[in-house]
Amino acid sequence: MTRPRILVTRRWPSAVEAVLSERFDVVLNTSDAALDPGQLREALLTFDAVLPTVSDRLPSTLFEGDAIRTKILGNFGVGFNHIDIAAAKAKGIVVTNTPGVLTDCTADIAMLLLLSVARRGGEGERELRAGQWSGWRPTHLIGTKVTGKTVGIIGFGRIGRAFAQRCHFGFGMDVVFYNRSAIDPMEAARYGAMQLPTIEEVLAVSDFVSLHCPGGAENRHLMNADRFAAMKRQAFLINTARGDVVDEAALIAALEQGIIRGAGLDVYETEPSVPERLKAMENVVLLPHLGSATEETRTAMGMKVVDNITAFFAGREPPDRVV
Repeated sequence: MTRPRILVTRRWPSAVEAVLSERFDVVLNTSDAALDPGQLREALLTFDAVLPTVSDRLPSTLFEGDAIRTKILGNFGVGFNHIDIAAAKAKGIVVTNTPGVLTDCTADIAMLLLLSVARRGGEGERELRAGQWSGWRPTHLIGTKVTGKTVGIIGFGRIGRAFAQRCHFGFGMDVVFYNRSAIDPMEAARYGAMQLPTIEEVLAVSDFVSLHCPGGAENRHLMNADRFAAMKRQAFLINTARGDVVDEAALIAALEQGIIRGAGLDVYETEPSVPERLKAMENVVLLPHLGSATEETRTAMGMKVVDNITAFFAGREPPDRVV
């Protein structure tokens, strides 16, 4: 029996690549270089399954024509707004993702960003490494206290809840949140959190605003100029969700004009491109999309993809099907 032919678009943890190689006819991207649109189009024409990541953009144009061979896209990650889902569905292509396994690590990164931007950790490290630290003094790199402050969370799914738990029970913060659907108050209380009716009400009372909502058309530029203006003037924005949730031009303007105090970012609108104006700001902490970057989590994500495509080619329903 011929084994399904599968393309892995980037390097994955070695344990996952080994399992894939045992079960399927696999082509690995040994160079780990991002594939261009032409290469991704060719992959859809020649492989039974393509296993993309957030760095692989699959717009509708790549799915055009009748020669598409791919039957499943086993996405490595929870978010899938880099894939034109409607175009995939129209071609009868199943799309799966990897929910659940990256919750804790992404919440940890959000906490790291919050603490780093509040206590000016990035500035301090840059100063010390540059040999510019002249010693302790009472007014040096004064930041803001975290304990007792209010954090507002936009999106109260798995990661939002894990972040709320860390903020409230770990750092004594008050937690409010916005979520499109109503959350049982008793359930929210388990995380030390209280739901508010609108995003604007969350922004108005929060010293820190952390984004944990999906990307894509429904939330594109959810944080725009009007919403930055609705934040407290001394507030900070944290984004570990998706880059397109934030209007980067509006964020840059808000930071430069002192409308908000600072930001901690792990995701960007056009990754891996980061605006030079953002990189020049001392009151911004920038990470290269590290939310799920632990050995345990990345391996678990890969194994979820293995489970999804194994089920699919065995004629079973993939456990993490989104389309």
